[in-house]
Amino acid sequence: MIDKKSKLYSCWLSYSNIKNSKYKEYLENILISCKSEIIDSALSELGRVFKEIYDSKKTQAICENEKDIKDISYIKLEKNQDESLVNDGYKIKHEIINGKNECISISAKNDNGILYGVFALLRLLEQNKQLEGIEIVDNPEKDLRLINHWDNGDGTIERGFAGASVLFESCRNKDIMKEVMDEIGGITATRPALRKAFNDDYKVASDLDRVNDYARMLSSVGINGVIINNTNVHEAETHLMDSKIDIVKNISDIFNKWGIKTYLSINFAAPITLKDLDTSDPLDEKVKEWWKKKVQYMYKVIPNLGGFMVKADSEGRPGPFTYGRNHADGANMLGEALAPYGGILIWRCFVYNCKQDWRDHSIDRAKAAYDCFNPLDGQFVDNVYLQIKNGPLDFQVREPVSPLFGTMDKTNKLLELQITQEYTGQQKHVCYLIPMWKEVLNTQTYANGNIESNVAKRVSGINAIVNVGNDENWTGHFLSQANLYGYGRLAWNSDITSEAIAEEWITLTLGNNPVVMKNVKDILMNSWEAYEKYTSPLGIGWMVAPGHHYGPDVDGYEFSPWGTYHRADCKGVGIDRTMETGTGYSGQYNEPLKSKYNNLESCPDELLLFFHHVPYTQVLKSGKTVIQHIYDTHFEGFEIVEKFIHKWNELKDIIDEKVYEQVLERLNIQLYSARDWRDQVNTYFYRMSGIEDLKGRKIY
Repeated sequence: MIDKKSKLYSCWLSYSNIKNSKYKEYLENILISCKSEIIDSALSELGRVFKEIYDSKKTQAICENEKDIKDISYIKLEKNQDESLVNDGYKIKHEIINGKNECISISAKNDNGILYGVFALLRLLEQNKQLEGIEIVDNPEKDLRLINHWDNGDGTIERGFAGASVLFESCRNKDIMKEVMDEIGGITATRPALRKAFNDDYKVASDLDRVNDYARMLSSVGINGVIINNTNVHEAETHLMDSKIDIVKNISDIFNKWGIKTYLSINFAAPITLKDLDTSDPLDEKVKEWWKKKVQYMYKVIPNLGGFMVKADSEGRPGPFTYGRNHADGANMLGEALAPYGGILIWRCFVYNCKQDWRDHSIDRAKAAYDCFNPLDGQFVDNVYLQIKNGPLDFQVREPVSPLFGTMDKTNKLLELQITQEYTGQQKHVCYLIPMWKEVLNTQTYANGNIESNVAKRVSGINAIVNVGNDENWTGHFLSQANLYGYGRLAWNSDITSEAIAEEWITLTLGNNPVVMKNVKDILMNSWEAYEKYTSPLGIGWMVAPGHHYGPDVDGYEFSPWGTYHRADCKGVGIDRTMETGTGYSGQYNEPLKSKYNNLESCPDELLLFFHHVPYTQVLKSGKTVIQHIYDTHFEGFEIVEKFIHKWNELKDIIDEKVYEQVLERLNIQLYSARDWRDQVNTYFYRMSGIEDLKGRKIY
């Protein structure tokens, strides 16, 4: 039974740190000058704190006329056209009214801004910030701050590591469901052998209060859109556009209250799948008309629908290539159907249907997105957004940024990130991803020779595959909540530091005890480095068990058709992606990145094996050889996890017992896995190279 009052469940919205009695005076009286369901949500959040945290027997006064406010402190919510604000931005200001009344005003241009301002104020209260004299103007950096679910109608989640879906519920037997999800490691459960666990007649989650709590969480960090279903849209989920549209409406009605638009992943071949047409050719007038009527119907049912997401011509998904058309043809057909309703079309750039023969070193999956999309710049209609993964491959622990961010000036672009830890420990390992994402956002693309053209400035928004499921703590690993929280904060403002986000999250969830702050922050801030050290070295990626992607298997994908190679032999390791002797991938970047990556001498060590095949004796900038670096980092990574456990043990009896025990259990799982990674990777390369460890440590 889930305890919705627990520390695990409440995440960063428990408000248990709000203790200053002065804050209570403000919360007793609220002055409003606008009404809507979003404003009602803002008021409910203020009321929650007033009643639950201060255990007040009084009734919170909601006033609509300033004349009713006499000799008291109060909070004022108002909409105005302040020129310092953009849509969704807010201003928080302390004012003295009539020389006697103290007021904290929250003003914004729209309802969303007021709601975000309320959550921001409550963050300040939790951190015990001084309110007197405060004046904050905070505008979002991006218009689109999105979350992407990979949830299936049957309640499973592709690459989900925190239980089943919080949005869909159709499992006959929750115990079977959990067993299946554990067995398949988050792979989408659509195989016939697994269907015994599920009903095909899927429906919306029965616990809609939890969906509401989830919407609160997302809104509290500024998320304004959610794609509710898996980007791999199967036949069953295609019906979310028609016979199952009430599911979408039920979810949308809840999200709307928190300023969040609902988006739907759609099947490009829906006209065929729904048995209405025998073609999905985007240039066929019958197909165009079908989509226009379908979109018209959907907006009649769900007026606030945000739009669609499409994965086409990738991993076997249907798309315009079937009909000899290009991505612009397919995307524009859908964009034009959505445009009259203000909807947008998100078209993923994750394409690599060009399966390759591992024997052929000239084909490179990393080049696929650039080769497919860059020639189409300027051909997409205005409401189409191309969604580009942070790197050219698939959310590896270390990749260069995609070269597409440095081009396509005439096309709307979104950055795609992965909060769910598919390749970073699957929420069994702590891996705080904010430093990785900061690195991506801060990377200069040198677009048009501009030295002020980092990724953050080159995109209109960010979308991330979420790490949420119906586990009590939402994210499987309690510390993985920091990634969800941090993503929202970073999508709002990419300048905020990883350290500041960690400190905020720790305070909001675990309190302000200095020992807790120091130890948990140390664990979070060192966790990405630790994971990288004991897994795949120097940017080469992969080396994971095929299919479920958990745990080491150095050659697991080495002979697959998916372009996931390390090319290790008895002499060296790495992929030659240079322009002179390799695949030419480095040539997709703008200068000076092109030369930096292409030249062995200037290529950063952390990406060396991504761009170059080198001998094991190649000396790195650290002064170590490649092989010694592999040995050292894998021993170091394991030792860092041992230190994590020591730091966590120091928190026993200081933090919530359930949180302590759950995280300790996961850290021990991580230590066991880190040992496997250390020993398997080191043994593999020792046997491959025949070169001894200079420090004489045990390698098998």
